Amino acid sequence: MKKLLTAALSAMMALSLTACGSSTPASDKEDEAPAEEAAVETNGKIGVILVGDENEGYTAAHIEGINKAAADLGIAPENIMWKYMIEENQACADAAEDLVDQGATLVISNSYGHQTYMQQVAAEHSDVTFISMTGDTAANSGLANFKNAFNQTYQSRYVSGIVGGMKLAELVANGEVSPEKTPEAYTADGDIKIGYVGAFPYAEVVSGFTAFYLGVKAIVPNVHMIVEYTSSWADQVAEGTTAEKLIADGCVIISQHADTTGAPSAIQAANDSGKPVYSVGYNVSMLEVAPKAALTSASNDWSVYYNYAFKQWLDGKAMDIPADWSEGYETGAVNITALGESCAEGTDAKVAEVEAAIKDGSLNVFDVTTFTVGGKALTEEDGCDLDFDGTADIFPVSNGAFHESDTKNGMRSAPYFSFIIDGIDSNTNN
Repeated sequence: MKKLLTAALSAMMALSLTACGSSTPASDKEDEAPAEEAAVETNGKIGVILVGDENEGYTAAHIEGINKAAADLGIAPENIMWKYMIEENQACADAAEDLVDQGATLVISNSYGHQTYMQQVAAEHSDVTFISMTGDTAANSGLANFKNAFNQTYQSRYVSGIVGGMKLAELVANGEVSPEKTPEAYTADGDIKIGYVGAFPYAEVVSGFTAFYLGVKAIVPNVHMIVEYTSSWADQVAEGTTAEKLIADGCVIISQHADTTGAPSAIQAANDSGKPVYSVGYNVSMLEVAPKAALTSASNDWSVYYNYAFKQWLDGKAMDIPADWSEGYETGAVNITALGESCAEGTDAKVAEVEAAIKDGSLNVFDVTTFTVGGKALTEEDGCDLDFDGTADIFPVSNGAFHESDTKNGMRSAPYFSFIIDGIDSNTNN
């Protein structure tokens, strides 16, 4: 992972993010968490394998979550061993083996690409619990010591879309965006263009951008979204140039599933030049790099899961951690960052209303009456092929909604919504 984030982003790492990827050599380094006054006794150590470091938003959010959970539970810093910048290849297996050799009885990795190697090592060490964050194979692995977990980030994506929709509605209402003034912002059918900088066309990304789109659409029904991929989780240059392409295409609100400030910085530059274009970020607040253009960011509080998992480990019940764990707004596992000064009037009240509806279950982000796929609504017969063998493995549609990451009803924790819905152009030919 190239260290391309600005110093401003480094200052924001205490805030919570989702994505994974790396192309830099592996390295280890000491963590700098403050020592706790009353450390609890532990049976072994915790090993942490990270795809990036504190300079990359997604990994920084995991570091923050781990440190917060450890502090809350009295786990001393010396009982946590860190592996930074670990690639999604055999380097992960080597890192896991080394952590076990050093006394780790709980090993965690934060990248989907680590999963194969974590499972491989878990099969060789049945007395050690392995958690592959964002993964999706634990349930079918046959291993009692292999686990997956993922926050319901699609919920905060939806809420961040509400924020973007409120701004878009304001821009239309005050005439800053109109067919006459900004014709490039409209499709031939009269829909307003919004954009999305995606990393890869994986279900995790598709689920997120669909939720964001549905949030915007709940406020402004006539929107059309263009998705462009960078083929990297963190590439500041690619994210910036991709955002510039979306701006040139006429997109007014642009969000991202990418880990640097590249897109918000490009959007701020365009905004400074007079274009009515605004940013919705990911993982951390982007206000320091885009003070006028940034509206908010969809984010995560990973400490919710780590607090649970570490408590199980401390109690000698790590093997009892479910194969799939997923939580959202109800437990505070997801959120959006502070609203920017450019947000539309009334945004805070609307956000509170929507968040409350998600929490009490009266609003399901993937309500099948709010979107179509190929002109048709999803039904209970529409399943997801988790094994990519051409056969549907799960059927998440029931009671009028697609139940993403619904572990309480036997679904996987990792996102599996991979349908490209009507109103979204997902360009995979980059």
